[in-house]
Amino acid sequence: MVKLDIISDPICPWCYIGKTNLDKALAEIPDHPFTIEWHPFQLNPDMPAGGMDRKAYLEGKFGGKEGAVRAYAPVVEHAEKSGAHINFDAIKTTPNTIDAHRLIHWAGIEQRQSLVVDLLFKAYFVDGRDIGDHEVLADIADTAEMDAAMVAKLLASDADTDDIRARDAHSRKMGVGSVPTFIVAGKHAVPGAQPPEMWVGVINEIKDQIAAAE
Repeated sequence: MVKLDIISDPICPWCYIGKTNLDKALAEIPDHPFTIEWHPFQLNPDMPAGGMDRKAYLEGKFGGKEGAVRAYAPVVEHAEKSGAHINFDAIKTTPNTIDAHRLIHWAGIEQRQSLVVDLLFKAYFVDGRDIGDHEVLADIADTAEMDAAMVAKLLASDADTDDIRARDAHSRKMGVGSVPTFIVAGKHAVPGAQPPEMWVGVINEIKDQIAAAE
């Protein structure tokens, strides 16, 4: 098996599009060699714990309404092309994602990481839920067949918060400045929401290399 490390943030639309594209390639080649692990990166590490109004956040970040519309035009285009449904009208809050990253970390211990990442993307981009809210996160854990009561208890503590921040900082020191960033076999960094055909090519190349080495 070949390790595929994915550095992302569950409120990043390009991360959602990137996973949708990757999933298409993995579905096309079910015997792919990848073992996938998700790693934390906060787009807004200084976001208040309770998040903030999304409209105010976007207009502040992109210099007003017109700037926000311009910035998100490529997102809309690529989301439609990939089939990643994004219901922008439903998203009212831009959350702090430290707790969502803690949930992804705990899901990894139970081999449910990719499922929880999927559920977080759906909750935020499709259903417009606040994935900074502990009740929402516990509900997502329950849907993923994790122990929701235990997750709620952990969320109420500061368990693994320092670890998540340290891993985020480590990625930045490695040179990761934007997400998604995919790292293949611990060596090759692939930035951005790559199309499915790129991943199909990578998978076939890796399979050929494995076959040649046998």
